[in-house]
Amino acid sequence: MIQHNDYIDLLKNNILWAADKLKTDPHYFSELSSPQKPKFLFIGCSDSRIPLDVITGSEPGELFVHRNIANQVNLTDINLLSIIEYAVELLNIEHIIVLGHHKCGGVKAAVEGLPEEDIVENWISQITDIYHFHKKELEAIGDFSEMCDQLSEMNVIVQIKNLLRTPIIQRAFRKGRKVWVHGWMFDIKSGLINDLTLPLEEWKEYGLLPENY
Repeated sequence: MIQHNDYIDLLKNNILWAADKLKTDPHYFSELSSPQKPKFLFIGCSDSRIPLDVITGSEPGELFVHRNIANQVNLTDINLLSIIEYAVELLNIEHIIVLGHHKCGGVKAAVEGLPEEDIVENWISQITDIYHFHKKELEAIGDFSEMCDQLSEMNVIVQIKNLLRTPIIQRAFRKGRKVWVHGWMFDIKSGLINDLTLPLEEWKEYGLLPENY
């Protein structure tokens, strides 16, 4: 059986990582094997350039994570809904962060289309809708790359609104639970995160957030 060097390197790196952790803290893995108690649920993009633990300086056990192409909150996605329910009901997550990023291939594809990948285009169709709804405003930006970055930010806010529409989150609010939602944009060129301003008052008017939020 032929094994590629890149693949073998992954296994070697794991051995080195485990040994380094034990050298620093002999009890590291015994403590890690205790029940998880993360405070944050991240809904992020599958892009390989955004390692959530690295960019936030987090350790294993601190982040509960779901990732998909272009960080979508699809209300028919049973996988995502089960993760949100598990995070809120069983892990008592305090913060849910939808994380988008600049130079997102999924967002670019939503604008330009794809030659053959019908499933991908179907998945990102909601971003295409956002683009057409704000087309005049977006195209006034002039630069295509900057326009896509702005669309990525719009997408994050729409996905948070979708999150608030889920029965899971609405049930938590009715129970008096404080589940804080946040929208982040990661700038690949600088490595920095932008904490987006959300239309909280507007969402309160729609009944998506409690008045005391």
